[in-house]
Amino acid sequence: MLQLAKLLTGREMAELDRRTIAEAGISGVELMERAGAEVVAAIAARWDGLVGLRAVVLCGKGNNGGDGFVVARLLQAGGVATRVFLAVARQAVQGDAEEHLQRYERAGGTVEIPAADLTPLDAAISEADLVVDALLGTGLRDAPRLEISRIIARVAEGQRPVVAVDLPSGVEADTGRVQGACVQAVLTVTFGVAKIGQVFYPGRSYCGTLHLADIGFPEHIVSGTPNTAWLFDADNLASLLPRRSGDEHKGRCGAVAVVAGSVGMTGAAALTAEAALRSGAGRVSLGIPQSLNDILEVKLSEVMTQPLPEVRKKRCLSLRALGDVRDMLRRADVCAMGPGLGGYRETMELVRRVVAGIEIPLVLDADGLNAFAGCAELLKGRPVPIVLTPHIGEFARLSGLDKEQITKAPLAIARDFAEAYKLTLVLKGAPTVVAFKDGRVAVNSSGNPGMATAGSGDVLTGIIAALMGQGVDAEVAACQGVYIHGRAGDRARDRLGEWGMRAGDIAAEVPRTLVETWQHAAHST
Repeated sequence: MLQLAKLLTGREMAELDRRTIAEAGISGVELMERAGAEVVAAIAARWDGLVGLRAVVLCGKGNNGGDGFVVARLLQAGGVATRVFLAVARQAVQGDAEEHLQRYERAGGTVEIPAADLTPLDAAISEADLVVDALLGTGLRDAPRLEISRIIARVAEGQRPVVAVDLPSGVEADTGRVQGACVQAVLTVTFGVAKIGQVFYPGRSYCGTLHLADIGFPEHIVSGTPNTAWLFDADNLASLLPRRSGDEHKGRCGAVAVVAGSVGMTGAAALTAEAALRSGAGRVSLGIPQSLNDILEVKLSEVMTQPLPEVRKKRCLSLRALGDVRDMLRRADVCAMGPGLGGYRETMELVRRVVAGIEIPLVLDADGLNAFAGCAELLKGRPVPIVLTPHIGEFARLSGLDKEQITKAPLAIARDFAEAYKLTLVLKGAPTVVAFKDGRVAVNSSGNPGMATAGSGDVLTGIIAALMGQGVDAEVAACQGVYIHGRAGDRARDRLGEWGMRAGDIAAEVPRTLVETWQHAAHST
């Protein structure tokens, strides 16, 4: 069973707070105390202790500011020279936040209100080792107000490392959008459950390192709080990786049939087939236009190639290949179709006919998806598991929606499509979203900008197909494939940097990523 971690919007987080206070008897004052203590612990870990540090704590009027007052009091008690600046008039601070402001003052702390003159704030930041951002929390729905924006600008000019409390001020918790001034943090300490805005760009880039702190939300309340999305990582997926017994042979480790390639795009076919082998498939067969067969035999030593009838002058698959493709699929456990096929009308008709009669699980990518532009309803009602892996452009053609519309609401649009068509949708992007036919939608935690390179998606197709061929459920395989692909990309980045890494470098890191992920599962148990 695929168990995923929750992702919350700002309103959903407020509901979790409300239920915890009402049902578990943990007061808002106590939750703030715990949150502030976790921020201080994270600071101590990052800076190797507290003694001798100088800190500026910036507080707003709401609960985020209340957390900031706790941070200030505990930093001061820990030996940190601390100055607190309040972005509003003191009387604007009320409720639980006011209680912690008073506790800070009773402990000997003072609060400065810069108002129109920010010179004292500038001086304090210039002398500080770090700045704590507790200005705005998860309730932001628009650009920060002018007085907050001015303070954020001073923080940026001061060039001191910033620790954000829950969310960098300026990031929308629900979307990750930044509509005005925004704090750039080196560390963000968030509480209980991650927020959607922390995993979507540009919000993700403003968070720096994201630290998820446990402040004691009861598990039954967390699980019972409605949520928009889910997050997957090694914790969710490692234990579900396919295992091999001592007497396995290649025939029991998954046979993958790849139908891909056309003139000028043999690389796409090769990357998909190679990635499937590196992801554990026992046998990979690659069906390609017959005039390209010799090229692929040179490229791929361990893959069996199948020359197929082609449109002679176009050097792409012809409709006459239908029978041969069906023969390939009878000997396979899963089919990966689409990378590099080209857009010739006869090839597109071949794809539609193969999918119409397919009897094994299918991963459909690239030109395989383009074959259904304007006729996506043909994908409905297939009796086998189908995983679609479009990027934004391919999904726009498939769904008939505008790219900007998709980019603004990827979670909702992916969820609605997968639920309507009863399939698994992998919407590639930063981050990649996986939507399931039951209406759930999940977000990947791995990956980096260096993966924006030609052929990266072909590698992902091969990984997912290999996992499905080894008996992994389509939804689990989609999440595992996306995570492993992203983590392999992270390993390639660490080795080569983001600028020069290629899709083949990602594929080369897949075996070690699988080992790393499996070891995570073994360690967790």
